Amino acid sequence: MPKLNRDGVDIYYEVHGEGPVILLSHGYSATSQMWRGQIEALSKTHMLVLWDMRGHGQSDYPVDPAAYSEAATVADMLAILDVVGAKTAIVGGLSLGGYMSLAFHLAHPERVRALLIIDTGPGYRNDEAREGWNLTALNTATRYETKGLGNLATGTPEMRMSHHRNADGLAKAARGMLTQRDPGVINSLAGIAVPAMVLVGADDKPFLTAADYMAAKIPGAVKVVIPNAGHAANIDQPEAFNAAVTDFLVSAGL
Repeated sequence: MPKLNRDGVDIYYEVHGEGPVILLSHGYSATSQMWRGQIEALSKTHMLVLWDMRGHGQSDYPVDPAAYSEAATVADMLAILDVVGAKTAIVGGLSLGGYMSLAFHLAHPERVRALLIIDTGPGYRNDEAREGWNLTALNTATRYETKGLGNLATGTPEMRMSHHRNADGLAKAARGMLTQRDPGVINSLAGIAVPAMVLVGADDKPFLTAADYMAAKIPGAVKVVIPNAGHAANIDQPEAFNAAVTDFLVSAGL
């Protein structure tokens, strides 16, 4: 599978099928492998583009901590769309990937046809709440720095199935990409003017309130709750997940 080089960093991506482009981004400490159960269903009618964020999977693991940021991730996503020749795309992801999809829309709304926001939170308006989230992210970084890739064994399904070259990239990604700097993303929700689906697993307790909030704030958003699914709804219930995404795309004329 190909890689693109952006500012000296190789970014791994895959292309499956032909048609309107869907760009899916994985969660923190997962990889593009988490979308295996979606390839057959979504590539029948669309070009499905999957990728590994920097510090993850088969992409590069830059030594410089400054190479890991929300802005760098958004720029990587833009470069992928450019290299596959997509002027616009249906952009989505799970958890961190969903947050980065919202960040991408904030930076490049003209490139987004629709949003798929999966088991995701939109960040925080409140500085104290954001600081609490960032403390958790920094603690996650410390665990990878001290315990290595063994941390994956106790994670959610998309984490347990992932393969990384080392834990250093994950630690740097936690410090630079998982942490949040401002309320830009959450403040952008009311201005989203493209079709959006907010999907969450019924058992993903920490993200149920966030899903309700986003579905209420994003104009015309479609909310889907997948029964008997946790934080990785696409892995826990792939058939129900694929049907929900397909129904949304058809109903939105995408």
